[in-house]
Amino acid sequence: METAYFYLALSGMLTVLLWTPYILARVFVWGLPTFLNNYPAGFPVEQPAPPLWAERAKRAHLNMVETMPAFVAAVVGVALLGSEASGPVVGQWAQIFFFARIVHAVVYTLGIPYLRTPTYLVSWAAVLIIGFQAIA
Repeated sequence: METAYFYLALSGMLTVLLWTPYILARVFVWGLPTFLNNYPAGFPVEQPAPPLWAERAKRAHLNMVETMPAFVAAVVGVALLGSEASGPVVGQWAQIFFFARIVHAVVYTLGIPYLRTPTYLVSWAAVLIIGFQAIA
C-alpha cells in the first residue's frame, strides 16, 4: 500500500497545482494590479476574455477536483477493507491513475482531439479497479 499512498499524495499535489496555468493566464490577461485587486471593474458581467487554452486548463483542474474524492475513497477503502495481497495491484493502479491524470490535463489544456475522453476513462477504470480490491 505504500506505493498507493505515494501516488495518492502525488495526485493530491497535482490537484492543487493544476489551477496554476489558468491563474497565471488570468494575471497576464487582467494585468497584475487588477488581479491583485481581486476583480476588474464590472466583474463578473464584464471581464477580459481568457485564452481558450486557459479555459480548458480550468476545466481540467475542475475535472480533477471532481475525480479526487472517488480516488481517495477507493484507496482508503482498500487500506481499511482489502487484503494485504491487494497492495501491489492497488499501487500499480494508483500509479496508472496519476499518470493518466497528467496526460488528461495536458491533452485537455492543449485541446488535442480524440484523446481527452480515453485518458479520463483510464483514470476512471483505475478508480474502479482499486475499489473492487476492497470488496474482492
